[in-house]
Amino acid sequence: MSEVEISQYPLSGRFLSGRFRHAMSEHEKAVLESLFYEVAEYDTDHEILRRGTSCDFSTMLVDGFAMRTIYQNDKRYIVGAQVPGDFIDLHAFALKRLDHNLVTNGPAKVAYVKHTRLREVMETEPHLARMFWFSTLLDAAIHREWILKLQQLKAERRVAHLMCELWYRLDLVEMGLPDGFQSPMTQVDLADSCGTTAIHMNRALRDLKKQGLVEFRRGRVLCEDRRALERHSQFDPTYLYGKGDLYIGRDFENDGDGS
Repeated sequence: MSEVEISQYPLSGRFLSGRFRHAMSEHEKAVLESLFYEVAEYDTDHEILRRGTSCDFSTMLVDGFAMRTIYQNDKRYIVGAQVPGDFIDLHAFALKRLDHNLVTNGPAKVAYVKHTRLREVMETEPHLARMFWFSTLLDAAIHREWILKLQQLKAERRVAHLMCELWYRLDLVEMGLPDGFQSPMTQVDLADSCGTTAIHMNRALRDLKKQGLVEFRRGRVLCEDRRALERHSQFDPTYLYGKGDLYIGRDFENDGDGS
């Protein structure tokens, strides 16, 4: 991805960056960029879509962060985190009503596309439609990893794994920093993402800092030894379909889908 790409496609230039945006033709990039009918900027947390609400649109996260949340017994659970370039509710095109809420996490910029336009693309641009499908399946891969780590790791390593994942995903869209990343997340957000309490999360973050692995300061993740943090959290980025055994590479170029 380059600054030229973002200037040419300011709303969708990060979509599938680092995965197989390279397989998109300029025509497909232009089609995607033209789909959005409205762009909105929010200064703070904003509920994009509430659980069970019928919708006729899907949302591209252009800048900022977003969360998937579920409330049970008056407690919030964060069941997914989204970064710029994510089509955060593309599966709403098929489901119409989601089983969770979609909320921006702090300031964010989003772009909306009508499902009628997505339906046209599905019919006229099969290769681009397949990329949309890949995007939703990538969400599923991330969810599976979250479930796995919830079962495998204690809170301290779970939050370290979450930090490694977000850092890697931000790197894919060229928004990570050499020593970590900036986010609007709070200790409460981290606790709700890792299935623990704010008190236990405070202790976990203190332990990680004491070990010299990572420091969390007002949303800023600071890490001097990334590999040590990845080893500690058993982080293997393969499930994110960037570079590695599952990297798409040139697989989509000659598989009979009309591309």
